Amino acid sequence: MSKFPVILGNIDITVDNVAPDFSNYVNSTYIPMKQFEYGSKTVVTFEVEEFVPCIPKHSQPFTIYSNHLYVYPRHLKYDSQKSFTKARNIAVCIEFKDSDDDDAQSVKCIYGRPGGPLFTRSAYAVVLHHHQNPEFYDEIKIELPTQLHDKHHLLFTFYHVSCDTSSKGTTKKKDLVETQVGYCWLPLLKDGRVVTSEQHIPVAANLPAGYLGYQEIGMGKHSGPEIKWVEGGKPLFKIATHFVSTVYTQDQHLNNFFQYCQKTDNGAQASGNELIKYLKSMHAMEGHVVIKFLPTTLNQLFRVLTRTSQDDVAVNVSRVIIHIVSQCHEEGLESYLRSYVKYVFKTEPITDTNTKTVHEELTKSMTTILKPSTDFLTCNKLLKYSWFFFDVLIKSMAQHLIENNRERMGRTLRFPATYQHSVETLVNLLVPHITQKYREYPEATKNANHSLACFIKRCFTFMDRGFVFKQINSYLCCFSPGEAKALFEFKFEFLRSVCNHEHYVPLNLPMPFGKGRIQRYQDLQLDYSLSDEYCRNHFLAGLLLREVGSALQEFRDVRQIAISVLKGMMIKHAFDDRYPSRSHQSRLATLYFPIFGLLLENVQRLNVKDISPFPVNCTNNNTKDDFLLTLPTSGNPLSTPQKQNTLDSSLHKDVLGAISGTGSPHASSTPNFNAVKHADSRGSLISTDSGSSIPERSNEKTNSLDKNQHSGTLGGSLVRCDKLDQSEIKSLLMCFLQLLKSMSEDALFTFWNKASSQEILDFFTVAEVCLHQFQYMGKRYIARNQEGLGPIVHDRKSQTLPVSRNRAGMMHARLQQLSSLDNSFTFNHSYGHSEADVLHQSLLEGNIATEVCLTVLDTLSLFTLAFKNQLIVDNGHNPLMKKVFDVHLCCLRKNQSETSLKHVFTALRSFIYRFPSTFYEGRADMCAALCYEILKCCNSKLGSIRNDASHLLYFLMRHNFDYTKRRSFVRTHLQVIISVSQLIADVVGIGGTRFQQSLSIINNCANDDKIVKHTAFPSEVKDLTKRIRTVLMATAQMKEHENDPEMLVDLQYSLAKSYASTPELRKTWLDSMAKIHVKNGDLSEAAMCYVHVAALVAEYLKRKGMFNQGCRAFKVITPNIDEEASMIEDVGMQDVHFNEDVLMELLEQCADGLWKAERYETIADIYKLIIPIYEQHRDFQKLAHVYEILHRAYSKITEVMHTGKRLLGTYFRVAFFGQAAQYQFTDSETDAEGFFEDEDGKEYVYKEPKLTPLSEISQRLEKLYSDKFGPENVKMIQDSSKVNPKDLDTKYAYIQVTHVTPYHEEKDLQDRRTEFERNHNIQRFVFEMPFTVSGKKQGGVEEQCKRRTILTTMHYFPYVKKRIPVMYQRHLDLNPIEVAIDEMSRKVAELKQLCSCNDVDMIKLQLKLQGSVSVQVNAGPLTYARVFLDDANVKKYPDNKVKQLKEVFRQFVDACGQGLSINDRLIKDDQLEYQEEMKANYREMARELSEIMHEQIG
Repeated sequence: MSKFPVILGNIDITVDNVAPDFSNYVNSTYIPMKQFEYGSKTVVTFEVEEFVPCIPKHSQPFTIYSNHLYVYPRHLKYDSQKSFTKARNIAVCIEFKDSDDDDAQSVKCIYGRPGGPLFTRSAYAVVLHHHQNPEFYDEIKIELPTQLHDKHHLLFTFYHVSCDTSSKGTTKKKDLVETQVGYCWLPLLKDGRVVTSEQHIPVAANLPAGYLGYQEIGMGKHSGPEIKWVEGGKPLFKIATHFVSTVYTQDQHLNNFFQYCQKTDNGAQASGNELIKYLKSMHAMEGHVVIKFLPTTLNQLFRVLTRTSQDDVAVNVSRVIIHIVSQCHEEGLESYLRSYVKYVFKTEPITDTNTKTVHEELTKSMTTILKPSTDFLTCNKLLKYSWFFFDVLIKSMAQHLIENNRERMGRTLRFPATYQHSVETLVNLLVPHITQKYREYPEATKNANHSLACFIKRCFTFMDRGFVFKQINSYLCCFSPGEAKALFEFKFEFLRSVCNHEHYVPLNLPMPFGKGRIQRYQDLQLDYSLSDEYCRNHFLAGLLLREVGSALQEFRDVRQIAISVLKGMMIKHAFDDRYPSRSHQSRLATLYFPIFGLLLENVQRLNVKDISPFPVNCTNNNTKDDFLLTLPTSGNPLSTPQKQNTLDSSLHKDVLGAISGTGSPHASSTPNFNAVKHADSRGSLISTDSGSSIPERSNEKTNSLDKNQHSGTLGGSLVRCDKLDQSEIKSLLMCFLQLLKSMSEDALFTFWNKASSQEILDFFTVAEVCLHQFQYMGKRYIARNQEGLGPIVHDRKSQTLPVSRNRAGMMHARLQQLSSLDNSFTFNHSYGHSEADVLHQSLLEGNIATEVCLTVLDTLSLFTLAFKNQLIVDNGHNPLMKKVFDVHLCCLRKNQSETSLKHVFTALRSFIYRFPSTFYEGRADMCAALCYEILKCCNSKLGSIRNDASHLLYFLMRHNFDYTKRRSFVRTHLQVIISVSQLIADVVGIGGTRFQQSLSIINNCANDDKIVKHTAFPSEVKDLTKRIRTVLMATAQMKEHENDPEMLVDLQYSLAKSYASTPELRKTWLDSMAKIHVKNGDLSEAAMCYVHVAALVAEYLKRKGMFNQGCRAFKVITPNIDEEASMIEDVGMQDVHFNEDVLMELLEQCADGLWKAERYETIADIYKLIIPIYEQHRDFQKLAHVYEILHRAYSKITEVMHTGKRLLGTYFRVAFFGQAAQYQFTDSETDAEGFFEDEDGKEYVYKEPKLTPLSEISQRLEKLYSDKFGPENVKMIQDSSKVNPKDLDTKYAYIQVTHVTPYHEEKDLQDRRTEFERNHNIQRFVFEMPFTVSGKKQGGVEEQCKRRTILTTMHYFPYVKKRIPVMYQRHLDLNPIEVAIDEMSRKVAELKQLCSCNDVDMIKLQLKLQGSVSVQVNAGPLTYARVFLDDANVKKYPDNKVKQLKEVFRQFVDACGQGLSINDRLIKDDQLEYQEEMKANYREMARELSEIMHEQIG
């Protein structure tokens, strides 16, 4: 190497990204590529050939012609040759020849070097100096001809190059410089394929004509010309080639197939068996070959498919195509298949009637493969990658129509009947695969389902649409209700795809639909239910709605899938720019009118989370699953059982009870199965087998006594009544609101005219649910929920939001935003947590809430205008009016924007003006509810809202005054006072500056009203506002005690007592007390409030002669009811409108409350008042329900008596001390005198729920008063002895808490035989304190005394309050022997009670026995005996007491013996030793007692 000269030089290589739109470059074949600019100054870039590895994922289909052979001479071993004298500086010349004749010239196809000609006839490798075994590093690039034959070959000629530099050398001829020293040749084809592997070939010394024909035939013989070989024909020359061709393949299997096809194209006889063999071998093709020759291979396969006449060949062609498609997908290269279908695939033109089409033959082959008897692997691949085949079918159909000018023919004539039959067969075979294999092959069946849907959708464009409808129906016939979730997903994905057709609307509206041709709604037969006629006229829409209706009877996941499809369709219609006008949208709305029917059928399932006026803390552990109800078939398919009106509910009681999960615990909740039947395809165009649907289970706790079970119907079938999810409700309501917004007024009137009265009620119930679901919750609520912190307690706020009043435009403009609200809350979880995101989301939701409110108001306005006569029936006191009014009121109750509320006030003013009798005659409940809500708005933080509310309230008064011909406005006057009282009771914060300003506005309106200036109206208004301010004075005191439930109830009770002459107000305060009790979990007290309210109404009705029994009828439930007999008949009773219906509702409420309080024994007494009324009305359905509840109540009594697990309360004596000291409230700025003020020295008995320990109530009271007076000022008195207030420090507030138990005399116990009777209607309580004569609390048995204190309260427990003052108390002191008698009697009673049980509790019995006879613990009884019965001491005590104690001991021993006998029967073998030990202890105790008492004991 040291002899070689070093030539200095540089080579620069830059690697960079090339833009996809790179211009002015040519590919490796020198073909100019796109964006090539021709010009003299154009700089051309050359693309180098890329040798891609033979790996499928790196391969690409050949799309540009290339046919190159790269030749690489490697090595020549010439060191041992003897044929040539000189062969050192060896050069090799490469030529490409197409003949071996003498005169054959080289083909000019070898690429020249840069700077030279483009193509040359030969190329030379670099010469290595003085090497006999040269190695070559050159690359020769050859452009091969498109048609190769056996004569094409490479010829290598070797030269010795003379390098003599002497003077003699200048005289040599040129030909002596290059001396030929050998020849090699390499035929290009071997077995029909281009040779590409590395070759070792012999070198010949001569080159005779026909040298390609030389062939060794063995035994030293050969055929062909005589050739002289160098070194005897050894392979001395090593060469390699690289073939890059888009024409010739190196894969033997594909090559065989191509050769066969070429032969048959050239006229050779086709052999079916041979072709099948080649087709089967194609399954062994290499992956990279499949990808590279993908377009060519598929084109040839489809060509064979259409030309063959043998079914086996066609099926095998399809199998190969399936294999190729599968291989592409497995390598992740399905995009090449899509490109092929879109850009490459083209059917051959039809030349004669016998020419077959791809879509016809491929359909037949797919049908054959899908048959059950075929290869299941191939079948599954076909399912998995079916999109390719369906896309080919569609493109073939389209090209067939265009190329044969058939697109303008009638749809029934475009394709032959045989093809339609093939498609029908294919669909019928494919769908069972989907429905039966979805578990085993989920991906394959899902893909097949989607592909089939897309195919059928696109068939609408080309085929007869009736035929396509039939296929859709056939598909749906294979699905049944109650199937797996995956099948429902498949079905609705199919429907979603089919309904996404661009001409979906024309397909569904077979009526004139164009400008100037839209029919009047009066002339159209509008369908609001899913009738067969509707489904015939609007096939796809009817199909979708029927399936959605059926899905609503399934479990939640299925419902959500169905609803999302429906919602998505309606959103697309709203944003379809082909139908922008109001008239277009109203016509589109006619497609979805049956949504009304679907919603009305499921109205009871629309859950409203904040329906309940107060939260209920359930204390029972009764559970209720979601349930289904069987409904009777009625004449009206949408009819529902008649609902009962309730006193205080924002929706029907059925929605509150059965829907919100507070249904009766003793109502049947057995789940049933759903079965939805469909008619024949030519009638309803739907056919679905009936099946079953198991409802989802819910373990929601409930303890309610709802008497009404309601449900909707679906053609008389079984309908689910479990609640819908909130996201489902919102999506359904969005569809409902869009429909309501888009439809014309005429269409809406038509619906109302056709609907039954119950359907109209349900319609407005849905509208009311819209207001609940889309109320604005505020920015803070949204921010907290997006941060995942959960909901917060929020104030009612009015928001200022811009709103368009264009009835058509608003929903259209925001439906896209609505479509994002699919979660369980209103807010969108996809938003981030930034302030901008929260602001955007809150603005979005505020606008939605506003638009929903205004849409509902528009609907209400239309209805009240058109149906005034129906609304004023019975002076407006009818269910329809109440429902319409409830919706108006809901607009006021729910969180609304300032803009919305302005429109709400306007709507209410118009409503009052149109229907005055509703508010000023008959029952006052609507007037009361309106006053309550208006007064709440009078306390709004926004001045504009307060102003509007004040003017509305003034309008209500003034209109009432005018309605009574200017005599008075007693109705409004009274209801305003009642409402203010309710607001105070609810501790809303009424009475501040804002509310006072509103009262001033009302006064000013009255003073400035010139029309009534000279009447009594202004003075009456002034008197009203004065009375309101008087009532508000109680606010401060209630605010002070808002955290003290006992004091708060006491204050409200004192207000209730003060309204003896105004039953409505007394009822208001009792209802308020009930709410507080329920909120705090004091259910017995809440039930007593209900009982007092019912007694109050009963007493009123008795005095009016409308009811036979007054409050005395309730005395059996509680003796406290005498309070209601003190009703004073005064002015306050002038506008009271209680009636029998009100009483019935209140009695039902009583029964419900008593059930929740677990006081089942008293329920029968309530129903004794109800049953005669129902019997008089012949209401046998309600009677049956009443007796069913009574049966359940008595069963419950039996259960709790047997288990003993019912706890009706724990009682404590609480005494307060402390009055004179100064103190300061911790949350108040003003000082006040005294701690307990009027309560100083008072004693109360507190009733606490269930089993409340002494420590718990002590801690609660200590914390309560520590918060009020300051923790440093409150002290708890730990013992229960009598307190002398003079001994207490006046600087502190003292609280004494003592546990007490109900006290009964012996004669009382004979009447109160059950545990319930001993804990119901109790007034006396007892507690005991130990003491000794010496002054100590504890002493020996001989000196231990006990003081028994018996307390008597002013009222009986349970009461409307949970604490009752102690009226008086008496003390009873027991001397030591009386203490012994008392203690031993108690032990005897406990043992007897345990032994007398039908089902003895063995564990409790053993504990009692162990505590009585055990050596360690029987010291107590024996000590009593030794001290009081021993001979030395017996004389110290009265004889009668001694005899009494002896008798007690005899009973004690007998009871222990009886207990041991019972335990002996109950124990098992493992406790025999324990039993024997107790028996021994018992005998020892009896022996000692016998000795002490001098008689045989036991």
